[in-house]
Amino acid sequence: QLQLVESGGGLVQPGGSLRLSCATSGFTLNYYAIGWFRQAPGKEREGISCISASGGSTNYADSVKGRFTISRDKAKNTVYLQMNSLKPEDTAVYYCAAYSGGFGLCVSSPYEYDYWGQGTQVTVSS
Repeated sequence: QLQLVESGGGLVQPGGSLRLSCATSGFTLNYYAIGWFRQAPGKEREGISCISASGGSTNYADSVKGRFTISRDKAKNTVYLQMNSLKPEDTAVYYCAAYSGGFGLCVSSPYEYDYWGQGTQVTVSS
């Protein structure tokens, strides 16, 4: 059974850091691009970062570029999102998702992703 489980969310002050984890099971990262998305109350789900199936390609939304870093540990079947210099506008539920099409390359639309985790809350507030 294919599964993604996010963890690492919490409450952090502006300027602080968090590292989110997306633990996967039931499939190999070699064949799926993994994306991170977030959704704030009353807003649409936003794609913020993605790592390709090969691990050789990453991308970031302009809103997080230079502050967030995506990485993965194939041995642990886990993808990470290191978030630095957090801002109140980063407050949202963060989701990871797996995409099996497109030869393992990243796509931006959340509707293309096949499998989703349950989400983890990130709150940036003083």
